[in-house]
Amino acid sequence: MKLKYITRILWAAVAISGIGLLALTIMKPYLFPDKVIFQSAITADFELTDQNGQILRDEDFADQWMLVFFGYTNCPDVCPTTIAEMAAVMDGLGDKQSMVQPIMITIDPERDTPGVLAEYLGFFSPGFVGLTGSPEQIAATSKTFQIFYAKETEPDAPDGYGMAHTSHIYLFGPDGKYIRFYRYGTTAEAILKDLSNRI
Repeated sequence: MKLKYITRILWAAVAISGIGLLALTIMKPYLFPDKVIFQSAITADFELTDQNGQILRDEDFADQWMLVFFGYTNCPDVCPTTIAEMAAVMDGLGDKQSMVQPIMITIDPERDTPGVLAEYLGFFSPGFVGLTGSPEQIAATSKTFQIFYAKETEPDAPDGYGMAHTSHIYLFGPDGKYIRFYRYGTTAEAILKDLSNRI
């Protein structure tokens, strides 16, 4: 009798552990937004509006390497730092610049209109492409890249809110396939070294 009781407890523990592990797997991208979980499923699939009002699709960058970052223009630190690093990478590429397209996709389409993106990115590099769209378009695009973002109340921020978001830079090859990501804080020198060894 005691053996059956103990066996039932053990099986119950295994079941609970399994459910817990499954829940953690499902929620991990949201609990740890700076982690990319299912890298094999990351794709660059988008149809968005650039800073000049033109509709651009991922196919428009065929035969180019893409460095893609998700951010927003009212970001106080992570976004301008990352974009500055991307601009430094482009400067370091020299005559290979035309082979690489740096792209910023906003996760704050309510404020980041094409005009706002044009002014913002103009401070960093004329070669950047900034993309925006409807909230639904941005949400759909974020799923293909597997990025996390969410509005957060910040009384001292413009309009009273900021955006939490994944801060990786994604690298895609000329065939449009995902290659890798660079974590926030990766220096321009490190990215340039890795990229130069590929192109």
